[in-house]
Amino acid sequence: MDLLSNLQLAFSVVFQLDNLLFCFVGVLIGTLVGVLPGLGPVATMSLLLPSTFHISPVGAIIMLGGIYYGAQYGGSTTSILLNIPGEASSIVTCLDGYQMARQGRAGPALGISAFGSFIAGTLATIMIMLIAPPLTNFALKFGPPEYFSLMFLALTILTYLAQGSMIKALMMACVGIFLGTIGTDTISGMERFTYRSYTLMDGLGLVPVAMGLFGISEVLINIDQSLKADIYKTKIANLLPTLKDWKDSIMPILRGSVIGFFLGILPGGGAVIASFGAYAVEKKISKHPEKFGKGTIEGVASPESANNAASQGSFIPLLTLGIPANVIMAILLGALMTHGIKPGPLLIKNHPDLFWGVIGSMYIGNAMLLILNLPLIGMWVKILKIPYPILFPLILLFCLIGCYSVNNNIMEVLIMIIFGIVGYMMRKFEYEGAPLILAFVLSPMIENAFRQSLTMSHGSFSIFFARPISCILLIVAMLLLISPLVLKKRPKGGDID
Repeated sequence: MDLLSNLQLAFSVVFQLDNLLFCFVGVLIGTLVGVLPGLGPVATMSLLLPSTFHISPVGAIIMLGGIYYGAQYGGSTTSILLNIPGEASSIVTCLDGYQMARQGRAGPALGISAFGSFIAGTLATIMIMLIAPPLTNFALKFGPPEYFSLMFLALTILTYLAQGSMIKALMMACVGIFLGTIGTDTISGMERFTYRSYTLMDGLGLVPVAMGLFGISEVLINIDQSLKADIYKTKIANLLPTLKDWKDSIMPILRGSVIGFFLGILPGGGAVIASFGAYAVEKKISKHPEKFGKGTIEGVASPESANNAASQGSFIPLLTLGIPANVIMAILLGALMTHGIKPGPLLIKNHPDLFWGVIGSMYIGNAMLLILNLPLIGMWVKILKIPYPILFPLILLFCLIGCYSVNNNIMEVLIMIIFGIVGYMMRKFEYEGAPLILAFVLSPMIENAFRQSLTMSHGSFSIFFARPISCILLIVAMLLLISPLVLKKRPKGGDID
């Protein structure tokens, strides 16, 4: 009965005219972002973050969330038609999607991608409804030591699952924690690393840092690479998959949905790892693995389902524990905190309209995306022809306007430009921005939890190991940190006497 009343609340919130509009705007922008190579949901959400400060918290999260899972839909269009992933999580879709387009089957590839995404998104939303409330009740047992250990574990998992060097990821996490300490100490009132700057006394803002690291740097790196989008000349027809296509795809869609959802919950997991993992599983269990990479529809259905399920599954740790699973959730955390809302175990109790409104928007958003993606394929193809010399200066202009409009502070624009250059250099030298921004957002929370824990124990560090949940979380984090060293020392071959 509670589930039905919660669903009623969810749809009553989302069907308010303003929230419905924000949902539509979010998924529309998300699809556009996914379609355009060189743009991503992180850069776009960073760019649009200032605009959400003037609307309701529910509308803000509905719109930003729509951009995230909407980008997973749009990313398949460029992967299939251009062999260029519009979104990082659509890289795997290039393998079979583009080959299907070359064989004249672009329509079924785009169709099964849209339907698979819709099914996965809907299933993931149902699983959020079932898992989130019990997880919230469990999280109520957490005190400052447990929260410190949980955030430490989240950062450890993120660095462990980093696409590049784990050491580089750890370095970026440490830099992020340092950046989060800049400003006035909330307990002692002392200024830290402010250099008498009034702007830095309030700390570095999430908007200029995120827009610089992901917005400005994205433009610079794409100008440097000089992307060329050559659309494969093929007639896009028969968007509705045949019965045989459905027979081949339905189980990969379901498996991809489950894999993606649970990988999305993990800190550092997200849509990219989910799509790769689902594709690998599908190829492993297939009776015809040799067909993968040559245009099999299962190679499109599984990863496209996984990345959508993962994008929505990543909302669980944010809304129930207050811990962002990836950099996009970190931006959402920043948006919530700006509105004075602290995500965590009490969110469902204190702000049920926000939690269930977001759930309801996922149902409506997925339906909107299905409607947007299939009939508007022709329009997306035309948008792909926008020259980059026109597109990128516009993005830079919006970044400058968006950053300045938050506090009307020219210093924050300068900070954004500095982080844009830093982000560009990081990309060039293969340092990931995700551990930095996640650590930056979590840094004040980690520090507060650490201080509160030591106050409770009168300065003794034993409190982190005396409490069972905290101890288990720290042990898992330590094992992840030392595992690369252990694996590196293991002999690569030969018999061991």
